[in-house]
Amino acid sequence: MALAFHAARMLSRPFRCRFRLSQIVRPLLPTIVFAAFALGAPPRIHYEPTIESLNRHPLPQWYADAKLGIFIHWGLYSVPGWAPLVHPNHDFASTDYISHNPYAEWYLNSMRLEGSPTQAYHREHYGANYDYYNFATAFNAQIKKWNPHQWATIFQQAGAKYVVLTSKHHDGFTLWPSTTPNPSLPADRQHATRDLVGELAAAVGKQDLRMGLYYSGGYDWTFVPGPIRVAADYRSVKPQTPAYGAYVDAQMRELIARYHPSLLWNDIDYPKSGHPLEIMANYYNTVPDGVIDDRFGVAHSDFKSPEYETLDKISSVKWEECRGLGRSFGFNRAEGEAETISPNDLIYLLVDIVSKNGNLLLDVGPQPDGTIPPVQLSRLRALGSWLRQNGEAIYGTTPWTRASGATADGTDIRFTRKGAVLYAILLGQPKSSSITIQSFSLHPAAKITVLGQAEPLDWSARGSGTTISLPRKLPGNYAFTLKIAGSGL
Repeated sequence: MALAFHAARMLSRPFRCRFRLSQIVRPLLPTIVFAAFALGAPPRIHYEPTIESLNRHPLPQWYADAKLGIFIHWGLYSVPGWAPLVHPNHDFASTDYISHNPYAEWYLNSMRLEGSPTQAYHREHYGANYDYYNFATAFNAQIKKWNPHQWATIFQQAGAKYVVLTSKHHDGFTLWPSTTPNPSLPADRQHATRDLVGELAAAVGKQDLRMGLYYSGGYDWTFVPGPIRVAADYRSVKPQTPAYGAYVDAQMRELIARYHPSLLWNDIDYPKSGHPLEIMANYYNTVPDGVIDDRFGVAHSDFKSPEYETLDKISSVKWEECRGLGRSFGFNRAEGEAETISPNDLIYLLVDIVSKNGNLLLDVGPQPDGTIPPVQLSRLRALGSWLRQNGEAIYGTTPWTRASGATADGTDIRFTRKGAVLYAILLGQPKSSSITIQSFSLHPAAKITVLGQAEPLDWSARGSGTTISLPRKLPGNYAFTLKIAGSGL
């Protein structure tokens, strides 16, 4: 770009020579322009609302390198903040999953199902006739206590590189003061009284984190209330009217123009009466290094988004697992230690995902005043502490030729790489003072260290494997990273 800048300055100055400017410069203009683009950034692509054009969008390097994001489910459902402690494995096809939904953010649906645990809870604590949208009064009172900068600091210290907030969940209540009025809700029940989206975006930006936005395009229970009682209702409750399509288009355009989110994370498909390809093109033209998930219901996305589900091998397509620290995404006051992923399992999960070309979008469910439950906060702190020592083996890495391995005594290993450096991450404390990594032959000049200590480790070849002598005490906790330079692999 420097050449383009100086070329422009030269063209704007008087040329003090007996030759005319046009005689000298015009023949060189194509070369000057080409060189300017070759040495600087490439020409900005203009995207059209077609799959062919959208598929030209490259995966941004920042997203490929980030590895860890924080998901936040926060809204009216945070006020009752309850769901039954069932279905720990999220067996979505189970016959009673809908009536016993462990997702607290589905409170509005679950409370309307006759005989459901959530309906019983609602009647006991609020009364049978208490309207869900009355929670707006309590929510708006509680969010006055919220400090977005505290959140941003917590997320940064946890090692996250981006944040995704639910701008609108299935209940239709928005966390920003949308200028697109909801035709079904009273004015004081439509959105938060603070611009939670804007305030959090500003706060995370100050921590050098990227801000993304979740939006429920497929469900809005203010347009088609449901409830969802059986599996067939998952489709029939999706609003498809022209009015809803226009409403979603307008709110999506608002979010893009006002907040420039680095991730546009739609859910449950996009209404067929809307214009998803136009929204995507508008988004990329506004945020060229943004990313789009695979839940718009069209044949374009930047990444896949399995939910509470990992992959068993390396994927050539970028993917991102989303899941809560507990069984719910939204705040569930019934959850505690037993329902929350343990620190070691959380770290093993992140390492496994990264070794297979994935990111982890890890959800917190704040209370209505913004307080992150202590049990969830403890997990974020453990993860951040581990990443401060071992992040070199996570951020900016790519998969190796295989994701997994094992030691001779059964300790699982996950591999990542960065350039010529290979990382072998031991998922747990080794059982002895030395380990043998099976089917793992190194170049004789390879150097092995453990992250957290500078001294090289002794190693030797043993058949097709490699035996490594470990320090008396390994640094850190949970998982331990061997850094292998000059491996020849």
